[in-house]
Amino acid sequence: SSTAIFLLLCLGFCHVSSSSSQQGTYIVHMAKSQMPSTFDLHSNWYDSSLRSVSDSAELLYTYENAIHGFSTRLTQEEADSLMTQPGVISVLPEHRYELHTTRTPLFLGLDEHTADLFPETGTYSDVVVGVLDTGVWPESKSYSDEGFGPIPSTWKGGCEAGTNFTASLCNRKLIGARFFARGYESTMGPIDESKESRSPRDDDGHGTHTSSTAAGSIVEGASLLGYASGTARGMAPRARVAVYKVCWLGGCFSSDILAAIDKAIADNVNVLSMSLGGGMSDYYRDGVAIGAFAAMERGILVSCSAGNAGPSSYSLSNVAPWITTVGAGTLDRDFPALAILGNGKNFTGVSLFKGEALPDKLLPFIYAGNASNATNGNLCMTGTLIPEKVKGKIVMCDRGVNARVQKGEVVKAAGGVGMILANTAANGEELVADAHLLPATTVGEKAGDIIRHYVTTDPNPTASISILGTVVGVKPSPVVAAFSSRGPNSITPNILKPDLIAPGVNILAAWTTAAGPTGLASDSRRVEFNIISGTSMSCPHVSGLAALLKSVHPEWSPAAIRSALMTTAYKTYKDGKPLLDIATGKPSTPFDHGAGHVSPTTATNPGLIYDLTTEDYLGFLCALNYTSSQIRSVSRRNYTCDPSKSYSVADLNYPSFAVNVDGAGAYKYTRTVTSVGGAGTYSVKVTSETTGVKISVEPAVLNFKEANEKKSYTVTFTVDSSKASGSNSFGSIEWSDGKHVVGSPVAISWT
Repeated sequence: SSTAIFLLLCLGFCHVSSSSSQQGTYIVHMAKSQMPSTFDLHSNWYDSSLRSVSDSAELLYTYENAIHGFSTRLTQEEADSLMTQPGVISVLPEHRYELHTTRTPLFLGLDEHTADLFPETGTYSDVVVGVLDTGVWPESKSYSDEGFGPIPSTWKGGCEAGTNFTASLCNRKLIGARFFARGYESTMGPIDESKESRSPRDDDGHGTHTSSTAAGSIVEGASLLGYASGTARGMAPRARVAVYKVCWLGGCFSSDILAAIDKAIADNVNVLSMSLGGGMSDYYRDGVAIGAFAAMERGILVSCSAGNAGPSSYSLSNVAPWITTVGAGTLDRDFPALAILGNGKNFTGVSLFKGEALPDKLLPFIYAGNASNATNGNLCMTGTLIPEKVKGKIVMCDRGVNARVQKGEVVKAAGGVGMILANTAANGEELVADAHLLPATTVGEKAGDIIRHYVTTDPNPTASISILGTVVGVKPSPVVAAFSSRGPNSITPNILKPDLIAPGVNILAAWTTAAGPTGLASDSRRVEFNIISGTSMSCPHVSGLAALLKSVHPEWSPAAIRSALMTTAYKTYKDGKPLLDIATGKPSTPFDHGAGHVSPTTATNPGLIYDLTTEDYLGFLCALNYTSSQIRSVSRRNYTCDPSKSYSVADLNYPSFAVNVDGAGAYKYTRTVTSVGGAGTYSVKVTSETTGVKISVEPAVLNFKEANEKKSYTVTFTVDSSKASGSNSFGSIEWSDGKHVVGSPVAISWT
């Protein structure tokens, strides 16, 4: 099965071990700079290390560039013994290698066998994903229209010409491209066309990355500088793409954003993907929320990034209930790079550096704070390093304020030969990989503290950096990204956000050829694909998956599609343990992961859905006590709340539950589920972390006689204990008929 296929980046052989005396092939990573001086050649040292555990084993290969080390055939015991030898970094059993995918589709269970779930023809290729971003690089292979039929007759969009962009650059895949600059130019003055294209062309890369993640065509042999090599494909590779450029060098202005949403609705997109956000304001003041409301009314699912302001609480953006709010998790792929210290200690960080490796020896090492006269010299800001102090040395920089890749650029400009970049408390153990301009590795906070102590106290500190390439099968994965913005929802505490998480760390997708992988002006490298991180990356995963669901269930509303993605999301690993939060190292909560991590293959058949109509959302605005003019701001209509009706946010038919406790008592929530899996009897299972809150569901059994039948239930949260203000407790409500499990997260907050 596809899950049994381990993917790495070479071609090799597969070996299945059934007993400990059997031999297997192992790849041995060695710390090249730790070779004892008694050896002339590394191969002699490798051979000697191998001899220490086995008389008969032979070197299959010695590696000099891809890794430092060798491969050999060993028994499990010999491999374990070799791991204890000096200079040995890792002894990895060889797996079956295939050049296959750039990971995300496979990690999500989407492989070549999903054609049964998502038919390739007909409705599938009629779905259009609209992306509001920095534009598109149309020459990328991710927009190839090979094998695509005619543009859907329902499409009303167009292709706008401008700087370096003609209408003929659109095709049967990239069916729309527009740009919106009036709002921007009215504030910032005319766009400088020598610096950016006044057209849909993407000079930044972000928009090409997000749109190809959502719906890029299949591209074989994709990689960034050899990293993450495989087949790139968007989540919905047969869907059509329409891009709306709303972001410029100086930002994305809401007047332009609203104009773009306006146009996208008229153009007839089916899904809108927006990896942008700004601050937190009431819905009637939030251009994205307002535009999204109109899109929702027209049956368009709107997917937005949750924001990169985590791990602080209350850091979410795009929290309107008619928007699908997406946080970020990791994949099972990593890009390890070792920080090797002169005291014999090694620390694993990450890097996407490609280029000439450091010389094969330990080099002088200095802390940036000791190589600068600036008070924040440790941050490696432009112009703060003293060249005489860093020339020929590896420099340790701390994260914060300026871009990670810029710190490397500053070290290089001052004559440094390498950089060890240390996370601080803000990022903890989260490792985000970058295509640095010099040999560099980013290490977690714990390793950073140890390295900093060494480099500032040792009389003669030395270090080296060893770049190890790509590894997959990393466990545990996913974990919630530290940068992923967190709940509670600061605008409407009784609506749980984010809705779910999707892959957003070290994601490979298409890139512009107008900028290098770091985006720095000094980066002259040009790549077809780039690896970047952010909830900007997780949002288009969900946009593309929504397009897939729309193709299977064209009649489903945006709320139904989101409900299916949420209620089938997973909250535990395969071993049953809860998902972890990289920021704390502890289990993540619904304020971090929402309903859980998206699971597209189960979402096609969720059993039950929580549907919502425009009328329901208008009732929600009444529950917020919005004035008639505020309701009009959001909904573009004159709507009067019924004075005889008592409106409650608790009754919005949302697939999750957030309870804001302001005193002991009973809090009642009503929900209505629609059977989309045909007849069936569903029983409820309730879990709660605390005895201080009793959760009861009435009725506890729902019996459906036919498809599309609706049944309602009430949840009562009885709170008897007064907890400290600011404390939270979590739980879940799950309905199951034995085939489907329809899960909803519960978050209870004392305010």
